[in-house]
Amino acid sequence: MSSIDSAPAPLSSSSQPGKPGTPGAPSTSTRAPTAILVVDDHDLLRLGVCALVQAQAASSGATIEVFEAGNAADALALYETHQARIGLVLLDLALPDTHGLSGLAEFRLRFPSARIVVLSGTGNSTLAQGVLALGAAAFLPKSADLKEVVSFIRACGLLDPATGAAELPAVSKPLAGYAEFAHASAWQELTPRQMQVLQWVLEGKANKEIAQLANLSEGTVKNHVSTILLLFGMRSRAQLISTLH
Repeated sequence: MSSIDSAPAPLSSSSQPGKPGTPGAPSTSTRAPTAILVVDDHDLLRLGVCALVQAQAASSGATIEVFEAGNAADALALYETHQARIGLVLLDLALPDTHGLSGLAEFRLRFPSARIVVLSGTGNSTLAQGVLALGAAAFLPKSADLKEVVSFIRACGLLDPATGAAELPAVSKPLAGYAEFAHASAWQELTPRQMQVLQWVLEGKANKEIAQLANLSEGTVKNHVSTILLLFGMRSRAQLISTLH
């Protein structure tokens, strides 16, 4: 496997198709997207997804490309070049050049029609809610078996040669109004610590309990809660809990 720091090249279970505009190249206007972009800074996870996806594709007679990137910048560049062929993006949140949900937010901003499935080592419900609020199609914790990830890819129709793009699951709807946009922006701004504090707030825990759980002073927790309320434009904890639950 080539180094992710160099220009990434797609892997394929068959020979590479020609580039659009070259003799014999498939038409990007009629060809259903069948490639997957795996974005993760861990070589073994990318390798595992690639191996399983291509094995599943081969067993069903499908041809599937798997593009790889180890950081958000490479992923965005790859998607921009090959978006007509990429039907699904598997995006890790903890990349070297991202913070919190910034990688997902940047992807959605630049490519609002991209179908993105987020992979995360943290499987809490608050993070999942933030991911979906920013327009991801799904949230899959890394604790899940890789076969579950492949099962989701199959559900998207990418491993079935008889399934067309029209039958793929719909991409999450764009944010509809100011309130939704403001909340999505708030999720993007949260630090990992604030995300954790928010999770406890939504569970109904008081500042004193959160301070004990996080090994922080009550004053620090109060500051975190105040910042969270400000980011979401809420006046009270009760309003925050009611809105986000």
